Amino acid sequence: MVKMESTEEQDRKLVLEFIHLLEKSKQLFNGLRDLPQYGHRQWQAYFGRTFDVYTKLWKFQQQHRMVLDSKYGLKRWQIGEIASKIGQLYYHYYLRTSETNYLNEAYQFYAAIRGRAYYSRAIKEDRPDLMVKKLRYYARFIVVCLLLKKMKLVRELVTELEKQIQEYTTTYEPEDHLEWSLVLEEIKGFIKAEAAVAVLHADSNPIVLSHSGSGSRLSPLTTPPCERSPHMTLSLQEILIVGSACEQAKFSELTMDMFRMLQTLEREPTETTHPMSVSHGMHGHDASPAASRIPPYGVPGSKGYMENSRHYRDNPHKYLLYKPSISQLLVFLASGFKELPPGGALLLYMSADGCFSTTKHPEDYGYELGGLATSVKRDGVDGGGLACRGKSYKETHCLYPGDLYPFTRRPMFIIIDSDNSFVFQHIPRYFGQPLVVLMSPQDVPPAFQAEVQHHGSLFTLFLHSPLTALCYICNVGDVPIHHWERCQSYVDHFITEASRLVTRCRIDEIDQGYIDSSYVQFFGDDFLRTLILRFVFCDVVLRLHRGFRGRHMRPRCEPPLPSNELLEHPTLSHIIFQLATALDVRGHFSDGPECD
Repeated sequence: MVKMESTEEQDRKLVLEFIHLLEKSKQLFNGLRDLPQYGHRQWQAYFGRTFDVYTKLWKFQQQHRMVLDSKYGLKRWQIGEIASKIGQLYYHYYLRTSETNYLNEAYQFYAAIRGRAYYSRAIKEDRPDLMVKKLRYYARFIVVCLLLKKMKLVRELVTELEKQIQEYTTTYEPEDHLEWSLVLEEIKGFIKAEAAVAVLHADSNPIVLSHSGSGSRLSPLTTPPCERSPHMTLSLQEILIVGSACEQAKFSELTMDMFRMLQTLEREPTETTHPMSVSHGMHGHDASPAASRIPPYGVPGSKGYMENSRHYRDNPHKYLLYKPSISQLLVFLASGFKELPPGGALLLYMSADGCFSTTKHPEDYGYELGGLATSVKRDGVDGGGLACRGKSYKETHCLYPGDLYPFTRRPMFIIIDSDNSFVFQHIPRYFGQPLVVLMSPQDVPPAFQAEVQHHGSLFTLFLHSPLTALCYICNVGDVPIHHWERCQSYVDHFITEASRLVTRCRIDEIDQGYIDSSYVQFFGDDFLRTLILRFVFCDVVLRLHRGFRGRHMRPRCEPPLPSNELLEHPTLSHIIFQLATALDVRGHFSDGPECD
């Protein structure tokens, strides 16, 4: 009898320990939303504590499942909820660190929820809030799969989500059913816009390429070659990706341009052999993630973190801002500026609609030529209107070129994708630091205007996937895989030749026949070199394309890249003609560069 009481007492203590861990984990998780979104050190220790508690909780429920089932009444959806929180934890850590391996970890937990059907009986619990949790889980899983380019699974999940929304609506007649219908339509629109050009397998089914330069993340196979020189001193360390274009396809506060650019500025995730990430803990989708997956690489601030295990980040740190207020944008810019280490560069990418000036004779290029609309949000400090003295008012929620002047105290690489991009070509180099501005065309041919406005910018598509962009402007909707790979070899050849031409240009900051030293200093960084060379590809292609006539339909850069030695070099033009012939679209291109 004493032995039985002892067992019951042990079981009671196990249940109490589980309840304590569960409450502690919820408390820490809810506190994540109160952490500052910018800066590095302020939030790392908190994430470390949260990971530690979820490690204990996940191991605990695995080791004592039978007791928790019988004495606590642990339900499968509750296990699913813990796994979902861990998936969210990894996803948010990916957003804060830009390390794509954490995205893989989020995927593993989300996939396990689906494989183990943890939420399968949610509808039978007669709790609408539980069904909402299930729908949110699906939406989050879809975002992760989109970022990992698992498009076949994305389509399956969308079909399942649609069925779950119908079931939720029929059963509960909830007030938020229209909101979920809008979420579904948003996802479907995003998927349609993302597939600008279909690459077809031998059986004519579309496939997603990961290591072919088709718009995937950077990998050893897709990193442009470079002849190193002592001038190549800078590395990209901080990134701001801002999406404010009004009509563009979006999902989960990611516009299509943001989605493409963030992948362009990341390396492919790699399988790790880190002892804290035991991949054999997962056997397909039918097993729970191993407890040892948490945390996989060590989270800064946690007990398992190995301080000296990695000296450099695989990816630059980045912030993603969807339609920020001007004060938010400037705060995040200042934070990135502050976090820059010696030898580091800051990149600002902005996709936005133009704010146009009515000043007939501008004298101040910093503020009188207009700028970019950031958001319709109000900061609460400007009276909600145009608050400045004098006759010439400025739009408050607009980023002007002059707003960026203070940040040019450090090396800065700016990409502006807008119908008012050219106003950013006059930013002065007051502080003598390296500065490059890549500007999109301000206009596209009428045939592309409606689609580009919704499906994502053509310029960003060129920077993300040059071959996809070329196919798109030549009305090539699908390409067989063997043919795609052949065409990709021409793009690779172009990039290699352009890289050789850049490194062999003479360096001078004044003479237009030479290349500005800023390009050379940025050129040693894999990401910035990729962007510069894809910009060259975009410029050469649009210069030769018959449909893009007029200077406003071609990109610009400041400082200007040399024409004869690079942009109009016959070797590069010849490769584009070869590529056009291979795609059977030679008729879209002229025989020589268009004159301004």
